[in-house]
Amino acid sequence: MSLEEAKNQVDEAFTRKNNRGCSFENTFGGATSFLRRRYTKDLTGVDIAVTGVPFDQAVTNRTGTRLGPRAVREASALQAFDAPYGWDYNVLEEFNIVDYGDVAFDYAKVSDFPDALTNHIRGILNAGAASLTIGGDHYISFPILKAYAEKYGPLSLLQFDAHSDTWADDDMDRIDHGTMFYKAVKMGLIDPTRSVQVGIRTTNEDNLGVPTIDAREVHETGPAAVVKKIKSILGDHQTYVTFDIDCLDPAFAPGTGTPVWGGLSSGQASMILRDLAGVNMVGGDMVEVSPPFDTTGATAIAGAHVATELLSIWGATRRKG
Repeated sequence: MSLEEAKNQVDEAFTRKNNRGCSFENTFGGATSFLRRRYTKDLTGVDIAVTGVPFDQAVTNRTGTRLGPRAVREASALQAFDAPYGWDYNVLEEFNIVDYGDVAFDYAKVSDFPDALTNHIRGILNAGAASLTIGGDHYISFPILKAYAEKYGPLSLLQFDAHSDTWADDDMDRIDHGTMFYKAVKMGLIDPTRSVQVGIRTTNEDNLGVPTIDAREVHETGPAAVVKKIKSILGDHQTYVTFDIDCLDPAFAPGTGTPVWGGLSSGQASMILRDLAGVNMVGGDMVEVSPPFDTTGATAIAGAHVATELLSIWGATRRKG
């Protein structure tokens, strides 16, 4: 990229000619799609579509994650210049990645939301692409998993979180961001024996048999041991990866609805995510960024980095050659 070309790049979310490559427009200007990818509803030839879900009506504490997708897109402009650090390839160069925009739904008809989201993701999968979703509260993983299970059958779930989100709730129509993985297990969307939760530091007496690497184990054994254990559980099984930003300690991600002390540092999370290359990730999400509770923007920045790492994990097993 020459200096002259860089000086003339602007609003690449709309003006870029293709779906590959880094972006060099001013960080502080332009339309802020995720990583300056092209905004489009055309999924022809697309490998993975980044999409936002501005929904926070399932929370148990503080609202605000409906503003997460917008904030994470803006924060991602800081990363659009370079290949993701620490990887032996550049996912932005090797894959056709687009910003598919946000799911459309009627905020005043909450009961219709789950089906709207499942249909939204189903459309991406039916087009032959994968999805990376930016939330929104963590309930959104449940409607997304329904679409993925339709295509792949029961999945492994790799969940980074302060909470297990497996509290018992047999009302499958109830919308709650603390019970959706209980429902996902009961409905056969995920295989609990081939799943793993990382960073947990809240009490739930019945975790439905899902193996857990709690936050203390991460601190005591370190990222390398954690990754080795994760991979031994997941094997080569098709895996959906979900990252709740409250997996990070509030010192690193204060802008979230249900913060819990004692969590992972951003350094620990980055090492774990980068070493997960080889995991058979078929899709994923990054959720629970709540900008109103973080005036510094640090939480959205962390969320943008997590989402970029998820793209790289997804692409690492799909590179040609």
